[in-house]
Amino acid sequence: MIFDVLTLFPEMFVSPLQESILARAIKQGLFEVRAHNLRSWAEGKHLTTDDTPYGGGDGMVMKPEPIAKAITELKQQAPTAKVLLMTPQGVPFRQQHARELAHEENLIFLCGRYEGFDERVRQTLVDAEFSIGDFVLTGGELPAMVMIDAICRHLPGVLGSSSSAETDSFVDGLLEYPQYTRPAVFNGMAVPDVLLSGDHGRIANWRREQQLLRTLQRRPELLEKVLLTEQDEKVLDLLRHKLKTDE
Repeated sequence: MIFDVLTLFPEMFVSPLQESILARAIKQGLFEVRAHNLRSWAEGKHLTTDDTPYGGGDGMVMKPEPIAKAITELKQQAPTAKVLLMTPQGVPFRQQHARELAHEENLIFLCGRYEGFDERVRQTLVDAEFSIGDFVLTGGELPAMVMIDAICRHLPGVLGSSSSAETDSFVDGLLEYPQYTRPAVFNGMAVPDVLLSGDHGRIANWRREQQLLRTLQRRPELLEKVLLTEQDEKVLDLLRHKLKTDE
């Protein structure tokens, strides 16, 4: 898979991709990230990529011409590549998006700066707009990195275990169950006995119950969107009753 990133600061993508899981996956040829400087498609003595907004106002707006040229050139190499715009106005990026986008062969990330893009960029050059949260950053580079990381976890061979991505939080709409490792007792707190039992059925049931409990306590709104089994509903009823009793 190839990720092309259009940015004014391509150097920002160097260090994050030289460490840990992503670095190993890149060395194995599982995916590639190519960060391109938008100024390479700008014209004039100063290679200008932004200008003052029509109608007045603070800040600068990124010009459409360099972006259009860049996307046109990249799509000559990969005609089916989707162009993704990083913007606070975009659709909230979710785990489902990461899974779906992992099936693409090429993605083009468009990272803005200043007051954002000329509206005609959104209207004519972009396939989808994404946001990673209800806050504003100095540019789209960090959101692009976050999305690339999330997407790559779903590429075959990137994670050490093929089931790791399948048990992450949000994969089935619920938060992940608690995880434990050695030592069995730490600061007076012991690992739950069920995890030491060797009974895989009991362990699976405990983990599912813990998923439901964590989601109920921390992100109850997620339960409205999840397809729950009859057994899940029974467990939730018991958990709700217990939480009310403990109040």
